Amino acid sequence: MLTRPDPAQLAAWRLLLEAHATTTELLERELVAERGLPLSRYDVLLNLAEAPGGRLRMQELSASVLLSKSGLSRLVDRMVEAGLVRRERCQDDRRGWFAVLTDQGRSALRRAAPVHLRGIHEHFARHLSPEEVEVLTAALSRVVAAALASAGQAPGVLDADPAPDPAALATS
Repeated sequence: MLTRPDPAQLAAWRLLLEAHATTTELLERELVAERGLPLSRYDVLLNLAEAPGGRLRMQELSASVLLSKSGLSRLVDRMVEAGLVRRERCQDDRRGWFAVLTDQGRSALRRAAPVHLRGIHEHFARHLSPEEVEVLTAALSRVVAAALASAGQAPGVLDADPAPDPAALATS
């Protein structure tokens, strides 16, 4: 039997997509204008900063970035050219490569983090009460967990501590 979302559910879905699209577009515009750093590069730098030793296998990086999984290899190539990351061959798998955060990449993340965090506050967080944040977090956590379960993936993201402070990661 085909199950169809009701109009209120469809409206909520549409608003979620619109909120994501418009907010990420604003965050991108601000990061590029103020720091010359596209949001996709920020996403890679943040994931590398969060990783042990500032390095991830390319496959792990692809699984961890949230914004742009397609073209990740080309993005990392451009980031290597810009000096933000370097590639290191994986010793136990000759075909594998690590993306490694450089000092220049850590510095770029450190400079960009205040702009990004200000944007998250300005375009998202300040519009929600603490109660709405709790409800939204609980609801979206259930949606993510169900989607990951449907895809046969473990919901490791949900078991983690709250999102780390990008500014703190950039200074370590």
